[in-house]
Amino acid sequence: MAIKNFAFAPATLKVKVGTTVTWTNQDGDSHTVTSAGAGGPLHSAAMATHDTYSYTFTKPGTYAYLCTIHPFMTATVEVT
Repeated sequence: MAIKNFAFAPATLKVKVGTTVTWTNQDGDSHTVTSAGAGGPLHSAAMATHDTYSYTFTKPGTYAYLCTIHPFMTATVEVT
């Protein structure tokens, strides 16, 4: 997953259970990968340029997330 131009690309990613997704910040500004709503599994630290964050999805579902620094940046991972 790319983080560039203040957006997550792709905006919707479809993966199978057991897949590890890695986000890479390609922007000059810091970003986070944080689950939308309480109790979600995604909680990255602020990532500087070229930093990465990985998470392995172990349960099916739709995981909405955002950047807490720039809340207009939103995306989802659909796990089947």
